[in-house]
Amino acid sequence: MTFPGVEAFEFRAAESELADLRARLANARLPEAETVYREAPDPRRWDQGVPLADLVQVIEHWRTRYDWRRFEERLGRLGQYRTEIDGLAIHFLHRRSPRSDAVPLIVTHGWPGSIAEFVGVIDELAEPADPGAPAFHVVAPSLPGFGFSDKPRSTGWGTEAIAAAWVELMTRLGYPRFLAHGGDWGGNITTVLGGRFPEAVIGIHTTFAEGLPGASTVDLTPSEQEWAEETRRFWRQRAAYAKQQATRPQTIGYSLVDSPVGLLAWILDKFAEWTDTVDSPFESIPMDTILDDVTLYWLTRSGASAARIYYESHNSLDPALRVDVPSAITIYPKDIEKYPRALSEARYRRIVRWRAPEAGGHFPSLEVPGEFVEDLREGLTAVLAA
Repeated sequence: MTFPGVEAFEFRAAESELADLRARLANARLPEAETVYREAPDPRRWDQGVPLADLVQVIEHWRTRYDWRRFEERLGRLGQYRTEIDGLAIHFLHRRSPRSDAVPLIVTHGWPGSIAEFVGVIDELAEPADPGAPAFHVVAPSLPGFGFSDKPRSTGWGTEAIAAAWVELMTRLGYPRFLAHGGDWGGNITTVLGGRFPEAVIGIHTTFAEGLPGASTVDLTPSEQEWAEETRRFWRQRAAYAKQQATRPQTIGYSLVDSPVGLLAWILDKFAEWTDTVDSPFESIPMDTILDDVTLYWLTRSGASAARIYYESHNSLDPALRVDVPSAITIYPKDIEKYPRALSEARYRRIVRWRAPEAGGHFPSLEVPGEFVEDLREGLTAVLAA
């Protein structure tokens, strides 16, 4: 099926690019070990960031055993496209379901994620093994400045503009009405979609449900107060990366584009801290899966351009924005922002399903893919029923 203004896209990295990556990894200059060194397993090993021993192991695997071509082929099988919206070419995966009852669904990633977050679940969402499960026409775009999407050359590509672009993208694909899912920045964008474009958005599923600024926590239950306190602690003590990217993305960008080891450490630190694991992110996410994501950033030189979404949109969710389309919300226990339902309801005024699983973190489609797909299906089923 063809669509006006939409072109098929294929990417194959030059062998010289892959050889350059391996050479840079071989010649990396590394610091001494952290001063809080401990034997694994011990979560405190990461108190100063990525432990040297862990990074050396991943560098060696990346240099000698990782196969980028495998990931390239996976992307090609799913179907890749690009289309220009407001002067910017947007890359996206588009997997149409063979089912006549399938519903259009746009899924949006965040940082330090990418379309790699959804590659492993798209087929099951579009063509479920269980014929009784709901099916979706899945669209997974790369955010502006991420992956194979163009890099904005001027300011203005914040979450509001991206949400508007997603509506145009879905309309262009013949989906004037659609469902939306997202987490991290994708959850923020999904919230904007539901609040600003109720005529296009049937309903949303999100793992991000930010309450209103300044909301009182006095009447919360003890467990809800702990959620709120965990979120406050995150922003007070663990969000230096966000402040850096929101204020000086260009400065950190030089390291992220020039040094594969610097890029790997910057991203691996978040996979380690934000996953539901005891000692290492590789307990739940295969090393090659994380390297798919990191290598995509490396080959597209998007470390700086992706960081700029923080400059554009950090703390920018409109306090007046309300979401009145049906909303399904799932809060995973090790995610970095967890707002109790009592606070989220002030913004999401038609919550039709609320769930807090016992396992999972910030990257559920990678950490617990089977549970993620089941939860997404059930949430969107509740949205459609409403």
